Amino acid sequence: MTSNAEFRLYTGRGSTIGERSITMPSFEKNPELEDPALYVAEKGLSDAVNVALTLGQPLLITGEPGTGKTQLASSIAYELNLPRPLVFRAKTTSSARDVFYRYDALGNFHDAQFRKEAANIESYITYEALGLAILLSMNPEEANPNLPQRLRDKGPIRPVVLIDEIDKAPRDLPNDVLDEIENMSFTVKETGRTFSADNAYRPILVLTSNSEKNLPDAFLRRCVFYHISFPEKERLEEIIRRRLKLDSGFAPQMLSSAIRRFEVIRELALKKKPATAEVLAWIRILEKLHIDVGNLRPGEAETLAFTYSILAKNKEDRDMLLRAFLEEKVP
Repeated sequence: MTSNAEFRLYTGRGSTIGERSITMPSFEKNPELEDPALYVAEKGLSDAVNVALTLGQPLLITGEPGTGKTQLASSIAYELNLPRPLVFRAKTTSSARDVFYRYDALGNFHDAQFRKEAANIESYITYEALGLAILLSMNPEEANPNLPQRLRDKGPIRPVVLIDEIDKAPRDLPNDVLDEIENMSFTVKETGRTFSADNAYRPILVLTSNSEKNLPDAFLRRCVFYHISFPEKERLEEIIRRRLKLDSGFAPQMLSSAIRRFEVIRELALKKKPATAEVLAWIRILEKLHIDVGNLRPGEAETLAFTYSILAKNKEDRDMLLRAFLEEKVP
């Protein structure tokens, strides 16, 4: 349990920790938050994963930010006893080639000014997530020269690849990689070499989207699709208990009260509803301060009010939460 004085390290009034005789605590990261062994998938999601594994098709996952889309790839790799996923995070500037490899043309041009013999183009090529996965599915003797040291002699395996937030990429990217993803094969234009995955070790491809823009129909037809919904109360409680090692002083009824309040908060007309990631952070703060939202002690109302900053991500939503709190619309 953390006292109010221990929690309020920063005063904003120029009073240093030394003047107040307070020791700056070390930060303690909760490893359970990212532990794939603690991931809780709803049945529909696990069924979708198995369909994608059987058909060898990409699995496209949508859902609110913070509902566990990105962590799914790590969960799949963990349960199937595979290495950690190879990750490509899509950007607004990403091209189809970037998913497989990058060519340092500028570096090659710069070095060409100072050398006499022809360059080895391969030394200016860096293989990215899906390119590495295809290489890892191949015979190591053929793949090793193109792999970084840490991945050599790891194959052949069925690697898990995560292409995160593909909807951020230019609209042409999904269409431009249709054939390459379907055939799990790509060509390095600068060398003319083609690499193709061994069908027995076809990479497992997981794509996430926040639905910021629609993906092309031709691309969607080649994917197994699943939308992760916000969990029901029982599953949400299971997720929280598995992800957070709650202090024994944070009684079950305190967790139930916090979840009930969170569910009511999600029913408000917020611009951005808080999701699983936010409730985990919020419960962690409530536990640290030992606040029972269903039975507030004197002086705790103000403290509880500022914890809503974890749940609200813009001024309008925070003001709405505070108004609901002050007007007791949130029990």
